[in-house]
Amino acid sequence: MTELSFHVEDVFPEPFAVAPNLTARVAVTESTGAVVHAMAVRCQVRIDPQRRRYTDAEVEGLLDLFGPRERWTSTLKPFQWMQTSTVAQGFTGSSVVELPLPCTYDFEVTASKYLHALDGAGSTVPLVFLFSGTVFTRGVAGFGVERIPWDRESTFDLPVAVWRELVQAHYPNTGWVRLDHDTLAALARYKAAHGLIGLDVAIADLLQGAGEVIA
Repeated sequence: MTELSFHVEDVFPEPFAVAPNLTARVAVTESTGAVVHAMAVRCQVRIDPQRRRYTDAEVEGLLDLFGPRERWTSTLKPFQWMQTSTVAQGFTGSSVVELPLPCTYDFEVTASKYLHALDGAGSTVPLVFLFSGTVFTRGVAGFGVERIPWDRESTFDLPVAVWRELVQAHYPNTGWVRLDHDTLAALARYKAAHGLIGLDVAIADLLQGAGEVIA
């Protein structure tokens, strides 16, 4: 039987990806000396918001997710960011696996709301990586197949600046929001009726009409 452990060493933006992707560098150790022929690794990445403190500005930005601070004892719970997978080459002893982390900037997604609310100056995103999958071994008796135990996990504090660097590279000075078809059609009619040059200008016009100040 193999005995595997996983440790996330680093998370960094993938510079040449078409879509926004981070990459997690994961150190994998097999402690029994068994020959690992290959691994099919699955990973659930969760955000554990209880593992860090928040500034007053962050608390205000997280109101939509967790409610007022006095309710956080019951609302501030871990939630899933993504699920991902990869296939690792064979090794004996230890190896390093690069795990792709596809990201979205959709403001309707819980994780994106959370990440957007955080202060980028030195703050971090508390992550938990939960590993599972299949190990293919090779020995004197031939090939074997084992499951990666469900209790294999690793924590990592992702700098918010890393996520913002990724977003800025793919969406420079812009964001992405999902609208209902009827809402989008109404916004297009408003833009045309007022002779505005784009939907961004139309939204800004509506916000200013409601008394909101756009920096």
